[in-house]
Amino acid sequence: MNIDQLRQLDAVAELGTVSAAAERLRISQPALSRSLARLESELGCTLLDRNGRNVALNHAGRTALEYARSILHEERLMRIALDELAHRATSLLVGTVAPAPLWRLTALSVERFPERLLSSRTMKQQDVERGILDRDLDLGISLKPLHYPAVRCCHLMDEALAITTPNGHPLSQRSSLTFADVDGEDFLLMGGIGFWRGLVDEKLPHSTFLVQEDRVVFESLSATSPLLGFVTDAAYLSGEMPGRTVVPLDEPEAHASFYLLVNTDGPEQANELFEWIAGKEK
Repeated sequence: MNIDQLRQLDAVAELGTVSAAAERLRISQPALSRSLARLESELGCTLLDRNGRNVALNHAGRTALEYARSILHEERLMRIALDELAHRATSLLVGTVAPAPLWRLTALSVERFPERLLSSRTMKQQDVERGILDRDLDLGISLKPLHYPAVRCCHLMDEALAITTPNGHPLSQRSSLTFADVDGEDFLLMGGIGFWRGLVDEKLPHSTFLVQEDRVVFESLSATSPLLGFVTDAAYLSGEMPGRTVVPLDEPEAHASFYLLVNTDGPEQANELFEWIAGKEK
């Protein structure tokens, strides 16, 4: 008995005919019939009731199918786990609290180690810290330095949040704004912005947010939307914004510093990248 025979039994049970199962499995009908017959012989019982072209599982067949599907499920999980292991062997996993510093890290990594891949997860601050300490993450991007003997830390970048308004909006004439000035306004918001989303939810409890996950759609809407929006001074997000005025936020919380973390016992490639960035950022 082998995995292919279990897949064949599953296909026949689902489709009801050997010919349909053979077509899905891309083998000939006679070859499939012989394989199923061998499976019945190896198990010592008949699994299928045959009625012309149609087949149906008998009681023994249904029992075998239950175990077959369980084995096939475990086999799929095994393949997924091995694929993830192979991916981890060729890439570094980064946990980050926001997208912009991840882009900064990616650009630096490509500059020095273009062959290395970074995969990422947006996480809460405490999860980034825990991931670095437990070595579940290869690199971490944090809102604050982490001072532990096993952790190395360096400054990565700063980022400041600002408000964007349509040209001609009453607030567009202001030299700066506070959260209190815009609480209650409606905003167009890009999804996946990490800790910034928690900040605006906290500081603007009376505002409504229209969240757009697709950046291309978001940028298209931003050009014509009457809603307010947010932008930062990160190099990857700066540029012309036709039809919009950028007004700085005069709030301490609207300014963030990000730090790169690595565990000294983590992967050599992660520590090598950290050392290069730490030297470059001095």
